[in-house]
Amino acid sequence: MPGFSDVLGHEQTIAHMKSAIEANKVSHAYLLAGEKGSGKKMLAGIFARTLQCEAHGSEPCGKCHSCIQAESGNQPDIIYVTHEKPGSISVDDIRGQVNGDIQIKPYSSPYKIYIIDEAEKLTQQAQNALLKTIEEPPAYAIIMLLTANEGMLLPTIKSRCVTLTMKPVPLPLIRQYLMEELQIPDYRADICAAFSQGNVGKAKRLALSDSFGEMLEHALHMVKYISEMEPSDLVEDLKKINTYKMDIQDYLDLLTVWYRDVLMFKATCDANNLVFSNELNSIRDKAKDSSYEGLECIIKALEKAKVRLNANVNFDMAMELLLLTMKEN
Repeated sequence: MPGFSDVLGHEQTIAHMKSAIEANKVSHAYLLAGEKGSGKKMLAGIFARTLQCEAHGSEPCGKCHSCIQAESGNQPDIIYVTHEKPGSISVDDIRGQVNGDIQIKPYSSPYKIYIIDEAEKLTQQAQNALLKTIEEPPAYAIIMLLTANEGMLLPTIKSRCVTLTMKPVPLPLIRQYLMEELQIPDYRADICAAFSQGNVGKAKRLALSDSFGEMLEHALHMVKYISEMEPSDLVEDLKKINTYKMDIQDYLDLLTVWYRDVLMFKATCDANNLVFSNELNSIRDKAKDSSYEGLECIIKALEKAKVRLNANVNFDMAMELLLLTMKEN
C-alpha cells in the first residue's frame, strides 16, 4: 500500500495534507486539480487512508483493520462516487451516493470520506445538489473533488473547497523513476520524461506502451525524410498516421519536440539539451538544411493542427495541411 513517502513530487500538496492531519484541522471539502495522470486519485486515496488509519500517524500504517479494508477496496467509510454515463455525473448519482448517504454516521472510522473523480463531469444540477451538502456537511464528512478542468465547476463550489493544484514533477525525477523502478532504457526514459511534461502517469503510460515505440519510429521516419517524399508517399504515411488517431496529440508532440531540437541546435550548436540526443547526426543535417523561419512555421503548424483536431476539424484534412507545411519548409 503506497504512502505519501512513495509519491513522486507534489511536496507542497503532501505537506498541506500532512499538516492538516497533524494539527487536526482537516477541511470538509477539497478540490484536487491537475491533468489526467498527475496523481490526484493516488494522493486522495493516501490522504483518505491516513485519516482513517487506526495508528493515527501522518502515513497509513498498512497493517490496521481500516488500512487492510482500504487496500482491498472495502473500507465502508471511504466512498468512491461512481457514474453510469461515461460523459456525465448526474444529479441522481450525487443524491443517491452522497446526499442520501452522508447523514448516516461512519460505520467504524472517525470520518466519512467521499471521493468524486472526474468532477468536471458533474452536471449543473448535480453541482447544485452537491453545493447544499458542502455548505452544511456533518462534522465527520469530507468531500474530495478531483478534476482535470476546474473551470467546469461552479465558483460557489470552488470557493467552499481547499484547492490543491498538482504541480509538474521535475523531469530528472521522472527519468530516474522510469529507469530504476520500471527498468526503461535511458534513451527512451529521456523521451518519455520529456513528453510527460511533468506528468508521472503519462510518462509511465508512454514508457510501457508498445504502440508508443511504433509511433516514435514512424514520427522519426517522417521528420527525417519528408522533404524527399513524393505525394504518393505522403498519402501512404497519412494512412499510417490514421492508425494513431486515438493518440494523435502524443504523435504531434513527438514531431514538435523533434523540430524544437533542430531549432535549438541550429541556434546554439549545443547537443547537451537535446531530447532526441541519439539522433544528433540527423538533427545536425536538418538544422543545416532548414531556415529559422521554416522551422518556426512548422512548429506553429503543429500547434494549429492540435487546435483544429480539438475543434473536431476533419482529421485527414488537418493532417494533410500539416504534412504539406512540413514538406515545404
